[in-house]
Amino acid sequence: MASFAPSPADVADIGVTGMAVMGSNLARNFARNGFKVAIHNRSVGKTETVMDNYASEGEFYPSESMADFVASLQKPRVAIIMVKAGKPTDAVIDELASHMEEGDIIVDAGNALFGDTRRREAALREKGLHFVGSGVSGGEEGALNGPSIMPGGTKESYDRLGPMFEKISAHVDGVPCCTHVGADGAGHFVKMVHNGIEYADMQVISEAYDMMSKALGMGASEIGDVFAEWNEGDLESFLIEITAEVLHHTDQTSGKPFVDVILDRAAQKGTGAWTVQTALDLGVPVTGIAEATFARSTSGSTPQREAARGVLKAEAQTLEIADRAQFIDDLQKALYAAKLVSYSQGFDEIAAGAKEYGWDIDLGAMARIWRGGCIIRARFLNRITEAYERDANLPLLLADAYFTEEIAKCIPAWRRIVAFAAASGYPVPVFSSTLSYYDAVRAERLPAALVQAQRDYFGAHTYQRVDTEGTFHVEWTQDRRETKQD
Repeated sequence: MASFAPSPADVADIGVTGMAVMGSNLARNFARNGFKVAIHNRSVGKTETVMDNYASEGEFYPSESMADFVASLQKPRVAIIMVKAGKPTDAVIDELASHMEEGDIIVDAGNALFGDTRRREAALREKGLHFVGSGVSGGEEGALNGPSIMPGGTKESYDRLGPMFEKISAHVDGVPCCTHVGADGAGHFVKMVHNGIEYADMQVISEAYDMMSKALGMGASEIGDVFAEWNEGDLESFLIEITAEVLHHTDQTSGKPFVDVILDRAAQKGTGAWTVQTALDLGVPVTGIAEATFARSTSGSTPQREAARGVLKAEAQTLEIADRAQFIDDLQKALYAAKLVSYSQGFDEIAAGAKEYGWDIDLGAMARIWRGGCIIRARFLNRITEAYERDANLPLLLADAYFTEEIAKCIPAWRRIVAFAAASGYPVPVFSSTLSYYDAVRAERLPAALVQAQRDYFGAHTYQRVDTEGTFHVEWTQDRRETKQD
């Protein structure tokens, strides 16, 4: 086991505890940008590995103990936690707090549930400490070379953190992909929704791939060529870019297309489910995100899928595709429309969360800091920022003039793709659910009137009328007399 001499006291600009890949890359990012970085890990071997491999990249101050780690930090101290969410995070927070003083700052830069962040922030505030839940998007490469950073917490803590975070973040057009999101759990809330949008984006891309593979009989590399071409237009984004690369990749063992040797079972770590659960609590329909999350669950439902194979009949039609190029163009437009709906739903959830928890979140700024570093970075994020600059209280992103025109161009193609998939028996949960949402939100009248009448019948849940004010109930099992409720 390595042994480090205690670092000089009050010397490091910032500290990172947790030297797994994300934590070590973040620490290296700070060091590469000229900051003095204290590093620590519960098992000192990982700290030693960082020093052995990357000490030349900047000024690192390694510590074996938490006490030495905290002592090496300049006041007010800033310590970033990069450990597993849940109880391990709570344990590290408690240990850090026991060594810290009033005004010091603890940052959780992992994927934590925003409710836990609100709880932790309130508890540490009672001790005079600042707690910042910060979303960090971009994976291992982003952590090292410039992520999108979404810090919550107090404005006072951001005064200390902001200059450092903004310097190490990705930059687009000279603008850092980092801003203060809002109080207590706002940063982790926004990162949660970001990940939910990511789920929808990835799933609908996979649905487009599946349609080209099954309906057109295209090989992986040929489909990769299509995605590469799409990445030159409105669909330009990190996920489209890497999709093309994945589809062009050949498995070195079998010589087959790489995607064809991967088990069709997509895992998840929970942020998609959190996004959907929170949206349900807030009463916000995030149908694209929800269906993408359920699609992963379906892919992992091995007993159910095995039971269904060869038993459940498709009764599908074999439809001729007369114009292959037109079909691919339809897929591109449908993909664009479904993505726009998923982003719009995500921003609806952020707006609802801000209202519920009293956060002053600048929605346009969220789109701006997602332009670089993060997984869902895309060309049209600039347009989202512009939409909220035109109207900060925009009730629906899709109702902005730019997006209204953009999605209108896609509707015929979108409908053709969903109809073709339904007739052919191809599962397209995000394509279809986002189209259904689009039709529902634009509808003059919804069948919810009948649902509410049913609720009043069996549960006396009351209803409102279109022709007069007030709340009413029908005495269904008696004389069916309508009564106005207080």
